[in-house]
Amino acid sequence: MDDILICSDRHLSQKLERTEARSNAAFVETRAALWPESNARFIKVAGAYAMFDGIASPLTQTFCLGLFDEISAVELAKIESFFSEHGAKVCHEVSPLADTSLMPLLNKHDYHPVELSNVMFRSIDKEIKLNALKNPLITTRIIGPGEEKIWAKTSSLGWASGNENLAAIVYELGITGVHCPSALPFMAELHGQPIATGIIFIFDDIALFGGTSTIPESRGQGAQLALLEARLQLAVSKGCKIAMMCALPGSQSQRNAEKHGFRVAYTRTKWQKADIT
Repeated sequence: MDDILICSDRHLSQKLERTEARSNAAFVETRAALWPESNARFIKVAGAYAMFDGIASPLTQTFCLGLFDEISAVELAKIESFFSEHGAKVCHEVSPLADTSLMPLLNKHDYHPVELSNVMFRSIDKEIKLNALKNPLITTRIIGPGEEKIWAKTSSLGWASGNENLAAIVYELGITGVHCPSALPFMAELHGQPIATGIIFIFDDIALFGGTSTIPESRGQGAQLALLEARLQLAVSKGCKIAMMCALPGSQSQRNAEKHGFRVAYTRTKWQKADIT
């Protein structure tokens, strides 16, 4: 499949945003199963997924707002009430292809933009070989039963780099993520030792690529490239037609993705409701 045939339109945005929403909803359900005291849960309102995964969790927000059904003040109030019940800020990841009535509604109800992210994609077929020099000493594999803690620990070492508080948060996120029924967690190893992690979530024919993490002392040796190719190949074997990921605009992650066939579908805006004092 030639990805030039896939247009960055509302239909594509619906597919990509719904995939991320379903992945995050599965994460929230897993969190609730592992830690019932977290009160993690999600609701669906007019096609939007509103998720609570903890006060500080990046998953505590909505996806697909105004992308499937028009949102009125009534639906918006229902979503706001859901977050208010949990003492959480109200945040929405909004596609630029959402209904045009959404932006003035958010402005009217005291929201402001706080973050941008590029939603990226590439079409995939049975011939996935990245055009880059690979390190033959690095091997990749899907983790087996009982390796969840090793995966989460390796991930936290890569993301946190000495920040113990952040490492603890990332570790818990990792434990939750690898237990999701839709997740396929990968490990990269050098000389038999884990040095990097990656993950994908598959829904229908779309594979959502989570961020990779490499421990500091093993960076620059090709682990992320190896994980990207391995996950792409697995996605193809599972019947996926599209791979997707998100990156900060202009970031190294975006540049790396573009080197390997991904392109920007659109730039998404996160809106946050102003605190009432």
